[in-house]
Amino acid sequence: MVLQLWAKEDIVTNTIGTSFEGRYFSAGDGLQLYARDYGHDDPRTQQSLPVVCLPGLSRNSRDFHLLATQLSTHPEKPRRVVALDYRGRGFSAWDPDKSHYQLPVEAQDVLTACAVLDISQAIFIGTSRGGLILHLLAAMRPALLRGVVLNDIGPVIEVAGLLLIRQYLEAQPRLHTWEEAIENLRRVHGASFPALDSSDWKDMAEAIFRLKDEAIGADFDPALIEPLRSVDANTPIADLWPLYEGLKSVPLMTIRGENSTILSPATFAEMAERHPGMKSVTAQGQGHAPLLHRPELLAEIIAFANDI
Repeated sequence: MVLQLWAKEDIVTNTIGTSFEGRYFSAGDGLQLYARDYGHDDPRTQQSLPVVCLPGLSRNSRDFHLLATQLSTHPEKPRRVVALDYRGRGFSAWDPDKSHYQLPVEAQDVLTACAVLDISQAIFIGTSRGGLILHLLAAMRPALLRGVVLNDIGPVIEVAGLLLIRQYLEAQPRLHTWEEAIENLRRVHGASFPALDSSDWKDMAEAIFRLKDEAIGADFDPALIEPLRSVDANTPIADLWPLYEGLKSVPLMTIRGENSTILSPATFAEMAERHPGMKSVTAQGQGHAPLLHRPELLAEIIAFANDI
């Protein structure tokens, strides 16, 4: 298979800065995918392990912009940071075959991205669905993972949390201004995220939404929600503990939002028991999923990466 990689300016329709290069490449089935590449042309970043950031179900590379900017320009140990848009999200193409919106396909897309972007080993940060993909990669390509940060996800997913995710993803309003977008997020998520300030809500809005056809809307293919429509309170959820075993040989940090509805305190504690070296971090005043660029979490991530 011939892989193509080319650089293209990332056209952002909001106020996020552009301290990165946008890269488009082909998935194994030919679908065009996108990644942000921070610090790749800085000679200083070549001395450190790169960081690869994997977003949640409906999210995209913009979630990691402030974190990636901080890591790639850190005065003591800057790192190359790559943040991916999965198929059907952000600047990656929507897949005409909606059955491809599943974890094994997306895990293979991550492997393709690493091959194309010349990443043989990295520290991976996986938020929510991104963390589930890392469970698969631990079985598919364990040598790729030099360190793992799981952001508010583990081997057991709480059904109540999935139902909440479905509820707010289905209820996407048509927004006309960025002020409306910010207020919408505050209304839906404010109770779970009392720690956030006005700049955090603005950053979240710019990560989630994009201006399209003279309206501001969530930046994902609505078909992503379809698998959640059949979920109810009695739906059995897959047991990922066997896959979690594959992470026991890897330095691991797990972050749990204090108000998370996806990662329970019991699962969080059992993860630490099964992986005695796991660093456990609670994001105070945050729900699912915590913003990683806030100072207390940024410091934890930098310290974890520097220890590897």
